[in-house]
Amino acid sequence: MSEKSDKHDERLGVLKTYKLFVGGKFPRSESGRVYEVTDSKGRWLANAPLSSRKDARDAVVAARKAFGGWSGATAYNRGQILYRVAEMLEGRREQFAREVADAEGLGKSKAAAVVDAAVDRWVWYAGWSDKVAQIAGAANPVAGPYFNLSTPEPTGVVAVLAPQESSFLGLVSVIAPAIVTGNTAVVVASERAPLPALSLGEVLATSDLPGGVVNVLSGRTAEIATPLAAHQDVNAIDLAGADTELARSLEEAAADNLKRVLRPQPVDWSADPGTARLLSFLETKTVWHPMGV
Repeated sequence: MSEKSDKHDERLGVLKTYKLFVGGKFPRSESGRVYEVTDSKGRWLANAPLSSRKDARDAVVAARKAFGGWSGATAYNRGQILYRVAEMLEGRREQFAREVADAEGLGKSKAAAVVDAAVDRWVWYAGWSDKVAQIAGAANPVAGPYFNLSTPEPTGVVAVLAPQESSFLGLVSVIAPAIVTGNTAVVVASERAPLPALSLGEVLATSDLPGGVVNVLSGRTAEIATPLAAHQDVNAIDLAGADTELARSLEEAAADNLKRVLRPQPVDWSADPGTARLLSFLETKTVWHPMGV
């Protein structure tokens, strides 16, 4: 065997280091902790950051800081930015298909189909950015010489517990509807299969999405979600990734500052999502304006 082939055989692979995505940057967990992520057969895949309560609070600060600019952007601009994210997801299709296959125990073709569906879902939600006002707003008939107009506005900072089993399609299906209308999000990735979510952070960082609009945390769902549900600067929470017992305790904590709560329910993530999730994190502002009579 040649000297060249000997060197090739001795080469060590470069393992990927997964980090959190907070405020447009990639910090390690504040605690320095990690946990092992395995595939559907129990084989080691990577070490993922084990987020702490401090990481959760930092993510809320980043989301609040980004809210003004993101909610103040035109709906058309938000749609353009989200479409750009879809373009970049398409460019990393093979990587996400591999991560989904490992996470969910799917064959290559089925994993690729899941990734295609997730990209299509992202594009579908992006298209709603400048159309949601037509279905969520109204010109109201009133008695008197007034214009009475109701328009949707974003709720604010939304904590999103990503689905536990649908590591990518379900993930996209809960993030995109929250941010397309102008909310910012703190996302708790699937505890068992966080790698697609952490890789999504890399895509978002290199797109035109402002830092802090989406923040991705990995670790123990209950440990991260508890301070988020009780946080006074979180305006809403999507409990898609919580089990019944955890959801109940989080709802109780969320009541303290009257957060909007989207309760967990059985969902076929491959089905038509409709507009329910899109409309869940909107407030309605009604303006009265006198007519020149």
